[in-house]
Amino acid sequence: MATFLHRLGRLAFRKRWYVILLWVAVLGAVGVGALKAPGASDEEFSMPGIESQKAFDLLEQRFPGVTADGATARVVFVAPSGEKVTATENKKAVEETVAELADGSQVASAVDPFQARAVSQDGTTAYATVTYKAAATDLTDASRDHLKDALHKAQDAGLTVEAGGDAVAEQAGAGGMAEVIGVAIAAVVLLVTFGSLAAAGLPLLTALVGVGLSMATILALSDALGLSTTTGTLAMMLGLAVGIDYALFVVSRYREERSKGRTPEESVALATGTAGSAVVFAGLTVVIALAGLSVVGIPMLTKMGLAAAGAVVVAVLIALTLVPAVLGCWPNAVLSRKARKSGRIEEGGENNGGTRWSRFVLRRPLPVLILGVIGLGALAVPMTDLQLGMPGDEAKSTSTTERRAYDALAEGFGPGFNGPLTIVVDARGTDDAKGAAETIAKEIGATKGIVSVSPARFNEAGDTAVFSAVPATAPTDEKTKDLVTVIRDERAGIESETGATFEVTGSTALNIDISDKVQSALVPYLLVVVGLAVILLLVVFRSLLVPLKAAAGFLLSVLASLGVVVLVFQQGHGAELLGVEQTGPIMSLMPIFLVGIVFGLAMDYEVFLVSRMREAYVHGDRADEAITSGFRHSARVVVAAALIMIAVFAGFIGESDSMIKMIGFGLASAVLLDAFVVRMAIVPAVLALLGDKAWWLPKWLDRALPHVDVEGEALTRRADALEPAPAETAELAGTRT
Repeated sequence: MATFLHRLGRLAFRKRWYVILLWVAVLGAVGVGALKAPGASDEEFSMPGIESQKAFDLLEQRFPGVTADGATARVVFVAPSGEKVTATENKKAVEETVAELADGSQVASAVDPFQARAVSQDGTTAYATVTYKAAATDLTDASRDHLKDALHKAQDAGLTVEAGGDAVAEQAGAGGMAEVIGVAIAAVVLLVTFGSLAAAGLPLLTALVGVGLSMATILALSDALGLSTTTGTLAMMLGLAVGIDYALFVVSRYREERSKGRTPEESVALATGTAGSAVVFAGLTVVIALAGLSVVGIPMLTKMGLAAAGAVVVAVLIALTLVPAVLGCWPNAVLSRKARKSGRIEEGGENNGGTRWSRFVLRRPLPVLILGVIGLGALAVPMTDLQLGMPGDEAKSTSTTERRAYDALAEGFGPGFNGPLTIVVDARGTDDAKGAAETIAKEIGATKGIVSVSPARFNEAGDTAVFSAVPATAPTDEKTKDLVTVIRDERAGIESETGATFEVTGSTALNIDISDKVQSALVPYLLVVVGLAVILLLVVFRSLLVPLKAAAGFLLSVLASLGVVVLVFQQGHGAELLGVEQTGPIMSLMPIFLVGIVFGLAMDYEVFLVSRMREAYVHGDRADEAITSGFRHSARVVVAAALIMIAVFAGFIGESDSMIKMIGFGLASAVLLDAFVVRMAIVPAVLALLGDKAWWLPKWLDRALPHVDVEGEALTRRADALEPAPAETAELAGTRT
């Protein structure tokens, strides 16, 4: 692989303008396709195989048209203090508002709360349901403005009016000031690392090209593949982070080769063959981990993983072709200003920060190891209290009308009103379908924890009924989960009595089922990922203990980052600093998605750091000297790469979408812990304690494993033997910048 990439880098250097024009043409073509595409949609969350999804599918089959994807808005009216909405003036204002809402051009219906008995028992609160003919993403600005104007008129009449539903929710979009800040921080880190504006700007420029291409592709294919806005945001998050890092590794190795006096062309070729090989392997681990998310069986998660994997593939291709081509156009621009002025190219030093840190760890490996493990273990403790769910309007800021509508409904109708259970009765084959449905409704209504049950509604065939059961507790409350379990446990007796079957669905039950399935899939997926890590690293490092150490460190960083997420988003410690006003369960997809992404990113740092140690060791360095050599060459780049990823991921904490906010925080925390605690402290400490045993591999296994030259050792030796190093000053003078 290293030889092939060496040739590819040389070809990109020589045909640089063709390579650049090719990427520009591809970006332009995909961009045109994105402009013509209808745009990303807000995908409905589903998981085949769970009970609530089966019930929903039965509803679609037996009640055709009922589950259409038209947008809805639930408008909540609250009377002034001491008054009731049923008072003459207040009732008139509500009825006029509902009538005005019904006049919207895209409105299918607006239900009067007084006719639908949608008034609280104390008479202080009422709600009207507005159904639209179009999906939320297809609502026009005129329809949204019409809804807002109607609400303002009701407010002018003295009522408190709030609205929830997908017709009201802001349509999420990728990009924002927070992401711009993340990129700006990355630019500063690159500038400090390289001491050159060009060297700092090149990884940013190529990463932005890759992200632009990935996002344009997602937009172009969104309608055909059903990709959501969240999918695009996640692909942008990962594509930007790895795009900067992969270009950073290639540019850094190019500068290192130039410091040895090699020509720009050979330096580009060697950088592509060595650092490029590591980029390919690191990118492959991320892609495999992300694509592996498809085994969980959640369509949305599969699409998110594959889209993000595609963005990583683009980042790898750009690092291997576009970066060498740009380096060929301006070979000296990425060198430091001092090097360009003095004609002396120096990259790093024998006693740099990485060297000093490694020697610090080598002097006291056991205390460093114990402190690192105890620290990560302490952060992982909150994970034992992990509760999974799907955040809804209750997780939004109180500044939003959706959150205020949620609170008003909970106060007026009870906390469980925002998440009613939907019971679907299949009475096909029974003699008395109506009697069976009434019996089931009566039994469920008598269950402790159910406060009310709506009348059953039958389909045209009269063989299927549906009714709602309102719990006494909130949708995300653990008691609600227990209630659903109790109802399902009592099902066998009820079904034998009536001869009809029933299933529990609705958003609350769906979230509970999804959480249970994801939680049960987490451990098998974790075992698969860790097993994959051990096999891949076994091939790369040709060592038995190094892969096991890497896998253990990965587990530590994942568990610790999950613990930090629970600490903030579930337990509320420091939540206000991140703009999290309401704590609750952790997003169901968060643990398994974090495992997949962090695995790939952790392997990035493992490869770039430890491969340099192995290279030094096989060239004759002692075990401790190899550790120091690896840190001398790679520590600064790994630290810079980690800081860039943290900055990019942390930028997404500013998103209003609670799902993206949580993922951004979780990934930033995971990178921080994995890069600085595991890879920079625990890894050298373990290697120091193991000594030569760290690089031991049974002979039979050595013969069985394929040889993968990730760091391009053969290329480096051949270059040292065949190419005499020209004078550095002459090299600079004879190269155009």
